[in-house]
Amino acid sequence: MRRKTKRSRPAYLDASLDVEARVRDLLARMTLEEKIRQMTMGAMQPLLEGKRISPELMKKHFGNMGIGCLQDLRDEPKVNIEAVNAAQRYFVEKTRLGIPAMVISECLHGHVSGDATVFPQAIALGSTWNPALVKKMAQCAAKEARAVGVAQALAPDLDLARDPRWGRVEETYGEDPYLGSRMAVAYVTGMQGEGPAIDQEHLVCTPKHYAAHGSPEGGLNLAPVAGGMRELRTVYLPPFKAAVTEAGALSIMPAYSEYEGVPASASKLLLTRILREEWGFKGYVFSDYGAIELLHSLHKTAATREEAGKQAVEAGMDLEAPHVFAFGEHLLGLVRKGEVAEELINRAVTRILRVKFLAGLFENPYADPQKAARVINCPEHRRLARQIAQEAIILLKNEGKLLPLKPDIRSIAVIGPNADFVQLGDYSKPNCTPKSNVVSPLNGIRRAVSKGTQVRYARGCELAGSLTAGFEEAIEAARESDVAVVVIGGTSTGDGGICEGSPEPIATCGEGYDRADLNPPGMQEDLVRAIHATGTPTIVVMVHGRPYSIPWMAENIPAIIEAWYPGDEGGTALADILFGKVNPSGRLTVSVPRSVGHLPAFYNHKPSAQGNHRRAVWGDKSTWNYVFASPTTPLFEFGHGLSYTTFRYTNLRVSPGRILPGARVTVTVDVQNTGKVAGKEVVQLYVNDVASSVTTPVEALKRFEKVSLSPGQRKTVTFELGPDDLALLDENMNWVVEPGEFEVMVGGKKKAFKVVRA
Repeated sequence: MRRKTKRSRPAYLDASLDVEARVRDLLARMTLEEKIRQMTMGAMQPLLEGKRISPELMKKHFGNMGIGCLQDLRDEPKVNIEAVNAAQRYFVEKTRLGIPAMVISECLHGHVSGDATVFPQAIALGSTWNPALVKKMAQCAAKEARAVGVAQALAPDLDLARDPRWGRVEETYGEDPYLGSRMAVAYVTGMQGEGPAIDQEHLVCTPKHYAAHGSPEGGLNLAPVAGGMRELRTVYLPPFKAAVTEAGALSIMPAYSEYEGVPASASKLLLTRILREEWGFKGYVFSDYGAIELLHSLHKTAATREEAGKQAVEAGMDLEAPHVFAFGEHLLGLVRKGEVAEELINRAVTRILRVKFLAGLFENPYADPQKAARVINCPEHRRLARQIAQEAIILLKNEGKLLPLKPDIRSIAVIGPNADFVQLGDYSKPNCTPKSNVVSPLNGIRRAVSKGTQVRYARGCELAGSLTAGFEEAIEAARESDVAVVVIGGTSTGDGGICEGSPEPIATCGEGYDRADLNPPGMQEDLVRAIHATGTPTIVVMVHGRPYSIPWMAENIPAIIEAWYPGDEGGTALADILFGKVNPSGRLTVSVPRSVGHLPAFYNHKPSAQGNHRRAVWGDKSTWNYVFASPTTPLFEFGHGLSYTTFRYTNLRVSPGRILPGARVTVTVDVQNTGKVAGKEVVQLYVNDVASSVTTPVEALKRFEKVSLSPGQRKTVTFELGPDDLALLDENMNWVVEPGEFEVMVGGKKKAFKVVRA
């Protein structure tokens, strides 16, 4: 009688094997149809009966072949966990090869789901100038997301905010490539871990939108980006390069937009030559939602969806999201007709499977309810959200030292459309919510003042619209109070639009919410003027996602605070700043223009920009500025931010004073707290190439460090610069360090400088 032999386990399921060996084994077992399924994405909503995954619907949609990835439900933890686990059980147990799906979600400033911790928006994260805090935030967000079964985050957004009209400014870390690169490394290493394998507390990162998406023509989302190869490599690519080459990001999302006539989703330059051949990227390219189809319907580079899919896969695209528009059956037909090589399919699927193996999906694709209960919105994460908000809030102006206020002030009026409403920003759920575990500015102030302080509240006006019916109540509240805090700003789309209960008809910021002007929306500035006219000392707080042009306020309002969207604990953190429990240390990462007509306003402009022509030619004191709109300089500069104490910079040293090719230079400076309270200073180092063969910025940020100083304390801050920090792309597009003088400028608000010669 013949003995039965135990069926051997496939090699790809053997976790002891090398990842590349597992990928090869699995790929060899796959049919063409199964491979192309791995290059597509599905949604969970069509799989639900009520709030539960239906096995029948799973079978209808996926049969025995599975899918590359699934979008999570963005619901409360219990619902998310049950859905993920049911879907993954089907893929593992009911499909031929048992390949789990990559469950993806948004984690820009916290996992987008009910009850998750909402940290300050990305523009606020950048304003901390504290990469260590951003790394901690990413670690916490990853724990919360992984606990409910998510394995990939569609974040961070590494676009540069070079045009504040663009609605997605709030998603960025600001306008500067160096600052963006440091935040990129912090976020990716926090979210993804040190790699290459990803454990059960981390996620695959997907930096977006690669590349140059943040400078669209007219500030309109999806519009073309003007520029050349020099600008691409010196301005837009550095944050993405750092995310890939330093932090090891395992996925990347191309932009919707085009650059020099080629849409990013069909760019062999971006997706293959730069990303893979130059940078050595080992992950997979994940399309922005509908971006491949836009090659046909918007950009018109493809006559059909089939052609769009062909362009994308040949350029280096690996997976189409969120549904099948151009891949799927279209791609299958092209391969069968010989119009797309199957080798391209194998290439893409190899990349996708490699990331799935690195993420540990084959060993543990499931969510962990017990872990979710421990980590989601836990006290540790909320404390971090408060700390980040404290360090992100920027004191723009403090005339006469109006701030900080005393907690035992007799009375205070809290006024404005964002005073008693929590605005969390885009990519949060729920946005602008009255849920009990978030803190509005009004509630934060009420908790911070003494029992004897009378707090008067009046909304005053809406965020948008022309109604002034609430002005009278607000004016009366201000007249009867010792000080007025007016909280103005905007609202963003959040997860799927304005949330239930919001009084606002439309969003003022977010994806697709671009603006033709940069004034505070609606009647908000009129409200501020009316409160100021009462004679009551007035403080303006801005809670929003993009810089506002506020020249009248900058001249007339004694104290102005930029809070951005400060997260769940934003109201508490704002009160900490207002009443001096915390010394403000946030600094601007975007330049604030005087008006929309003053754009562009970014700090690292070329020498011929910003009205210096006549002085340069004739040497007199006049300039060529706009008629009736002088000066051209920003209202508030990049890097600006005040403190309740003062800092003094002394003993700036550069060594050696002359450097040889390939050598490095050390810059040291002493920073002292010369005030009476402890504070944090952001020490910023900029470089200017005094004379160069091609034009270079008047100054470019190269290093920064946030230091904490007690009263009277002095610290020596040391920076090291290397050839990359002094290099330029010459006329022949070669990176070189040219002989000559470089100004090295160090400081906070005012910068001292030394000259180093190369």
